[in-house]
Amino acid sequence: MLGLEGTGVALAYIFTILATLLCIVYGWINWNKGDENEKKEVKEELKWEKKDSKLSK
Repeated sequence: MLGLEGTGVALAYIFTILATLLCIVYGWINWNKGDENEKKEVKEELKWEKKDSKLSK
């Protein structure tokens, strides 16, 4: 099979290619998908910064 010595080597190549394709598809789907709690985290950080600025004065 394609000059490979055994089926194990061929399977390794096939699974490597499939894993690469799977990673590419997963990355493409989730490219700019933000974190679900991003708005909540931004609000918490703003509250923290306001508290911190009051403490430093």
